[in-house]
Amino acid sequence: MKNISLKGKVAIVTGGSMGIGKAAALAFARQGAQVCVADWEPTKGEETVKEIIANDGRAFFQKVDVSSESQVREMVQATLSKYGRLDFAFNNAGIAGDQKPTGDNSVDNWNKVIGVNLTGVWLCMKEEIPHMLKQGGGVIINNASILGSVGFAGASAYTASKHGVIGLTQVAAIEYGPKNLRVNAVCPGFIVTPMLERAGLLADPAVVQNISNLHALKRMGKPEEVADTVVWLCSEEASFITGQPIFVDGGYTAQ
Repeated sequence: MKNISLKGKVAIVTGGSMGIGKAAALAFARQGAQVCVADWEPTKGEETVKEIIANDGRAFFQKVDVSSESQVREMVQATLSKYGRLDFAFNNAGIAGDQKPTGDNSVDNWNKVIGVNLTGVWLCMKEEIPHMLKQGGGVIINNASILGSVGFAGASAYTASKHGVIGLTQVAAIEYGPKNLRVNAVCPGFIVTPMLERAGLLADPAVVQNISNLHALKRMGKPEEVADTVVWLCSEEASFITGQPIFVDGGYTAQ
């Protein structure tokens, strides 16, 4: 990605300890932003911070469960206390949940996935928006998925949550556009991340090839490809884009 100056700006990245979130935290820092790396997992989150600092960036780690209103509020307040402002938020934290047919899905799994993936995004926005409005605007990017647009057998809770994220994004964009606050969603295809690894989708070369073939580019994506899109959407180069699900999916949904 070409240089986009975000010097003096501040970003929160939830789920910033690994995968797309880590790549986004590093990308924001490379462009000069100060970053709150927020995650429930402190060890890997601190490693992300150390990597940013080692490359002359500024960042700190904040432990957060995005399904907890009080912890989300603490995350935003900690960022404001540390850096004095909030310009960008990448509400990225999410979980896959159990992979079972809709009728076999448990109530506990449904509530957990919706709680993190959808309610968690709403709670983050609820806390981020007032502070952005006070300073005259900002940009929020929510991480949805290709499954925010299409279905996928065995992923009813995840798919429902990501459809909800796109709807929430569009409503907020309409509400706050007149106040100089842009809200978009990124919708990744299958990206090589720890989430796919935990789901057992990266161990078998045949499975990897089958998943790759679902995309027009015949490969899975890299976290950095999504991260660069997120940073670009936060920049002035994307100043007329709001309320949009941006598909970073290698052509998955075009087929």
